[in-house]
Amino acid sequence: MAPALDREGYWGPTTSTLDWCEENYFVTEYVAEFWNTVSNLIMIIPPILGAIQSIRDGLEKRYIVSYLALTVVGMGSWCFHMTLQYEMQLLDELPMIYSCCIFVYCMFECFKMKNSVNYHLLFTLVLFSLLVTTVYLHVKDPIFHQVMYGMLVFTLVLRSIYIVTWVYPWLRGLGYTSLGLFLLGFLLWNIDNIFCDSLRDFRREAPPILGVTTQFHAWWHILTGLGSYLHILFSLYTRTLYLRHRPKVKFLVGIWPVIMFEPLRKY
Repeated sequence: MAPALDREGYWGPTTSTLDWCEENYFVTEYVAEFWNTVSNLIMIIPPILGAIQSIRDGLEKRYIVSYLALTVVGMGSWCFHMTLQYEMQLLDELPMIYSCCIFVYCMFECFKMKNSVNYHLLFTLVLFSLLVTTVYLHVKDPIFHQVMYGMLVFTLVLRSIYIVTWVYPWLRGLGYTSLGLFLLGFLLWNIDNIFCDSLRDFRREAPPILGVTTQFHAWWHILTGLGSYLHILFSLYTRTLYLRHRPKVKFLVGIWPVIMFEPLRKY
């Protein structure tokens, strides 16, 4: 984590239980961690567009909620890194748990009838979310949150591997790209935590444009944001295949992946 010596800014003293490696209020007095804040745009804008497209395509509400849940995570993370206040930290971390529970529900309901509801799984995930929230508000230990979040991500990884191994092997590219981006982000997240002092020393000596590239927590946002977005596409692709649509991954402006599909024609 970051050393205690940082600038004071608009939002006052840090009250969060975490303070990351980016130098506080270094770019502007109104944003505590500038690069860790703006990097959340990738978790805000694309999922909103994805939700709008899902509504237009008449997709099941669970996928609209998945996109919007990722947007909420991005907005909460934006508020947290902008202020470094404890309340905003909760607005970041708790939606991470809730969104992952939504992703788990979608992944385990890929092979069910359209618009079906699994009340047992829904109840289990809601109960899990409530328990994690209650315990975390009491213990205020970030490690507890990280372990709970890790359990949910691990569940998603196992389910994804099952699908690309036994059900739809041709989805390996999309599934493993999502996983690879997430793992790379996790690696940079750890480097940012473990080698914070060295990274700060390097940024003091390096040209600003080069120093920005070592803001690895910001890269964590970018990579996991893209990985989470691709995971939603993977889940949606799996679901629409099962419902006998013709999904295709296309790239807007040759860069950004989206899913287009059409119902199976009847002859």
